[in-house]
Amino acid sequence: MSTPTTIADARTLLFVPGDRPDRFDKAAGSGADLVVVDLEDAVAPEHKDRARRAAAEWPGLGHRCVVRVNAPGTPWFEADLRMAAGLGCPVMVPKADDPAVLAEVSARCTPIPLIETALGAERAYEVCSVPGVVRAAFGNVDLAAQLGVAPDDTLALAYARSRLVLASAAAGISAPVDGVTTAVRDTGALTADTAHARRLGFAGKLCVHPAQIAPVAAGFAPAEGELRWARTVLGTGEAVTTVDGHMVDKPVLDRARGILARAPEGARPGARATGD
Repeated sequence: MSTPTTIADARTLLFVPGDRPDRFDKAAGSGADLVVVDLEDAVAPEHKDRARRAAAEWPGLGHRCVVRVNAPGTPWFEADLRMAAGLGCPVMVPKADDPAVLAEVSARCTPIPLIETALGAERAYEVCSVPGVVRAAFGNVDLAAQLGVAPDDTLALAYARSRLVLASAAAGISAPVDGVTTAVRDTGALTADTAHARRLGFAGKLCVHPAQIAPVAAGFAPAEGELRWARTVLGTGEAVTTVDGHMVDKPVLDRARGILARAPEGARPGARATGD
């Protein structure tokens, strides 16, 4: 089952259309940290009910899986939510811009608010502060459409992205998940988008194809140089000192610990041996 811890730590979240049950198991075996069964944008209105039934009948639904329900206010929202909640499955909530609605969802199952409207960006802190929310995600395509900009324009969407990163930190939840790279086969664009998101403070990314998983996972993993720096810093102890001419104090130590916490399992024992 997708627990809050799994949601908080996931780097790669792979969408799979809810009306394509033939792809569910493939998505689950893709190596993605979480599978997002999409009942919203990937499914035409006439197929919504069929997609919901397919999701409900999939044995893997409660295992490292999230359901993206249709947005609150749509004809399918309540049925989608009832199905997911009945199976104990977390939900990704589109157009999340009303904290009161999100609180009602949270009372029934774990929500991941998808910030993809201008109002959602303006209310990001209130949305992220709803009890039960452990992480939020960014919907670049929908927000770009509302703003009249391109979804891959990093400059146009930089403010909204940074606002979500700050809101998540202020609310005390995990760093958010960035939106999709729609150029499915463009590895260069994917790598650049991942690097940009990580630089802003995101810690995961929504994926639309299995081929995107490995580059995204690598992009959010600490580089070897970062790991060496973190081990060196933690090896100095707790006292204020300098490393390579830079001051080391508590915030720097905290950053080093965070880097090692994101390291692959195989890199952690050595870090602990030389660290704090």
